[in-house]
Amino acid sequence: MSNQPQPDRILIFDTTLRDGEQSPGATLNVDEKLTIARQLARLGVDIIEAGFPFASPGDFEAVNKIAAQVGTEDGPTICGLARATKGDIETAGRAIAPAAKGRIHTFIATSDIHMQYKLRKTREEVLAITAEMVAYAKTFTDDIEFSPEDAGRSDPEFMYRVLETAIAAGATTINIPDTVGYLTPSEFGGLIRGIREHVPNVDQAIISVHGHNDLGLAVANFLEAVKNGARQLECTINGIGERAGNAALEELVMAMHVRRSFYNPFLGRPAESEAPLTNINTTEIYPTSRLVSNLTGMFVQPNKAIVGANAFAHESGIHQDGVLKNKLTYEIMDAESIGLNKNQIVLGKHSGRNAFRTRLKELGHELSDQELNRAFLRFKDLADKKKVVTDWDIVALVNDETQQAPEHFHIELVQVSCGNHACPTATVTLRTPEGQELTDAATGTGPVDAVYRAVNRVVNIPNELIEFSVQSVTAGIDAIGEVTIRIRHEERVFSGHSANTDIVVASTQAYLNALNRLYTSIQDGKTIHPQKDEMATAATARI
Repeated sequence: MSNQPQPDRILIFDTTLRDGEQSPGATLNVDEKLTIARQLARLGVDIIEAGFPFASPGDFEAVNKIAAQVGTEDGPTICGLARATKGDIETAGRAIAPAAKGRIHTFIATSDIHMQYKLRKTREEVLAITAEMVAYAKTFTDDIEFSPEDAGRSDPEFMYRVLETAIAAGATTINIPDTVGYLTPSEFGGLIRGIREHVPNVDQAIISVHGHNDLGLAVANFLEAVKNGARQLECTINGIGERAGNAALEELVMAMHVRRSFYNPFLGRPAESEAPLTNINTTEIYPTSRLVSNLTGMFVQPNKAIVGANAFAHESGIHQDGVLKNKLTYEIMDAESIGLNKNQIVLGKHSGRNAFRTRLKELGHELSDQELNRAFLRFKDLADKKKVVTDWDIVALVNDETQQAPEHFHIELVQVSCGNHACPTATVTLRTPEGQELTDAATGTGPVDAVYRAVNRVVNIPNELIEFSVQSVTAGIDAIGEVTIRIRHEERVFSGHSANTDIVVASTQAYLNALNRLYTSIQDGKTIHPQKDEMATAATARI
């Protein structure tokens, strides 16, 4: 077998739509996944892990549609995850088939604790399964990635044998996952170095890494892995994912962008080389972060590196003085380099539909005629209220319009009365799924609490509000406010999002958005899919 050509840069494997979606409450529908996939393509990721096709019919549909619509010849490779079983692999092969460049990512556990208690397999059985299933995956596509699950706690000598077997069977990428976020940077670097030194055919595959942030070390671990020969990094936007999340794409990319003179020699380049280490268009980082945050309902903490609201903010007088004189005194990168440009007046109340559509395309949004009509009406209404309409305002409106859940309950009226010497009272009128208009009122600790109590009296679906967050899209008293909430119902979490200049209206719509998702789930649950139990088991598989 000829050696696998090693890339002259670091490949970015984005798993936001697979591992990222496993964050509690971050479930995405097919259209939302497609929207994110298109943005990931604009961002310039090399591989999109679009989902786990065997996990559910919805996941299969999402991977299949992304493969067909985003997996073009000049687009990213589209990958589907599969356990090392024929059913998983065959389903993944069908899902990625429409892509010009498709990949199957298959895995099996190699740590003693996983083999004994989860797989109930011996080492020799795992070796045999690896050889058979990688070869089977090869019948669907030439691009095969193999992962030894829980590599960080596996016996190195056994893992070397498994990796050698996988490569011999046709794996072109071997991915080393720190499944439980247990390793330190020096240990992770040593693990990659050991693989390069002890797997005889390792030069026939690209070494990839995947890791979780349970100890806050995922990004540091990956950067150490790059120094020791890893050439693919598996990461997510905003670092979302199971438990404490995954390594954050934006942190990895910008670390290698800002410190490329340090990392260049590890890729065999002169330290002074200005060539980028990744294929990422960094100016798309911030828009991608905002999109994923809005669609998943996962709020980005203000002090989050690179994309947090405070990442380029300076309060200290000494810092402010220095930045005013020269940004480099306290900023190691420009805000513009990640796409955080100054707001511009782009459109006004006299702007037409064509100008609105054109600007949306420039901002990276392709809307259907129906979505465009709704968004344009929202824009005209906003333009009447605000003196200045910015790009961020428009993006907030578009995201709000395109991510709504099926509208079972619709707001007809929301009205509140409150003050420092008044009892907050809310009246709401909702149109129910049966077409009735029902009105109720309630009091609460504040106007939003009163609204939610009144809505609950009408909807009558038990739930617990577990998160409520508000952030301003732009500065100013007339700014759009974005509200993101999460509710829990029988251990399942549902998110809702809305944007409006009236924060009470935005809060109401966000709550209805989450309730509509919950209602849809309840309705879907009445029809049990014949493979539901099996698929539910598949969905719990992790790397």
